[in-house]
Amino acid sequence: MLTLEEGVRLKKIPNVKVYLDGMIKEATAIHTTYPEYLNPDLRTQIFKEGMNPFLAECFEQVDSSELRKKVIEGDPCIIITTSGMLSGGPVMEYLRNLAPPDERNSLVFVGYQADGTLGRRIQKGWKEIPIGRRETINMNCEIQTVDGFSGHSDRNQLMRYVKHLQPRPERIFTIHGDEKSTIDLASSIYKNYHIQTVSPMNLETYRLV
Repeated sequence: MLTLEEGVRLKKIPNVKVYLDGMIKEATAIHTTYPEYLNPDLRTQIFKEGMNPFLAECFEQVDSSELRKKVIEGDPCIIITTSGMLSGGPVMEYLRNLAPPDERNSLVFVGYQADGTLGRRIQKGWKEIPIGRRETINMNCEIQTVDGFSGHSDRNQLMRYVKHLQPRPERIFTIHGDEKSTIDLASSIYKNYHIQTVSPMNLETYRLV
């Protein structure tokens, strides 16, 4: 959002509407409610310059199916929506309607796409994407990946985080990553800190109490 707001404000990208759909509203509300926890440049921009980029005029929240339909059928725009790995959520409706008809449309990934997800398949170049049992989406739009926006910690950062946890947890689950990576992280945590670790399989169930 910050990159797009700056691009529109400095006229580096066309002055188009940027639509926000999904959980972005909740995340943005946290930023706007507690700006004192943002980085120094943002705090200066908000408190001293009186300009909150999260509330810029270029942004509009999509809060109904009717508005979502208007966005899909309307003028050129930018859409930020969830889920990031195309595992469900509003993005699926945009994908169904905007991926097949026009090669001028673009799908831009700005986050990590785990193996087995729809997002990873599209990144690999699949042109026909099966949705459910009977539906297939033809990917005629342009596909781009922009690195550097992910908020995920890397392996070393996660290990340091576990090291400084107080009190030390009795058990840690390593999830939300490739199977090989989650198993390797679980093994390293156990070897280094002697904490029981689990790298669960899909649909595997654990009782925590």
